[in-house]
Amino acid sequence: MGNCQAAEAATVVLQHPGGRVERLYWSTSAAEVMRANPGHYVALVTLRVAEERHDAVDGARRTVRLTRVKLLKPKETLLLGHVYRLITTQEVTKAMQARKEEKLKKAQQQLLESRQSKARGAAEEEDDEEALDASLDQLARQDRDDNRSSSARHRQWRPSLQRIDEAAS
Repeated sequence: MGNCQAAEAATVVLQHPGGRVERLYWSTSAAEVMRANPGHYVALVTLRVAEERHDAVDGARRTVRLTRVKLLKPKETLLLGHVYRLITTQEVTKAMQARKEEKLKKAQQQLLESRQSKARGAAEEEDDEEALDASLDQLARQDRDDNRSSSARHRQWRPSLQRIDEAAS
């Protein structure tokens, strides 16, 4: 009787779109499950518990639970003790389109923010460019001065090699 929980953990749980739950007592590949259920993808379901948040309406603390769904490649293996969900191709295409739109909105927002910061910083940028030009001019002058003084020093020092006669033996 105490082994019921162990038997539950030693299964692959497949959740079908209609709510039916299928249990497999062996590991299998995602390709086999997709072959048995045409028009569906296999996804790994993981539950993540996020931080607790205050509800603005009634002030209560609530724990936010996020369910993460990761699509599996056909060659991946469904492991014992994990929960998987069958997802229709329509749901997958809808989710991918939503993700693309989200990325596009984020990119547009970043572009808008960068343009606004450039517009705000245009006057500051001109001041910065003038300061940068001045500091570059100063560095160039210092570099020229350093080159002149170092080349002058090199011209002053000359090695003097004296001839050494060898004695004939």
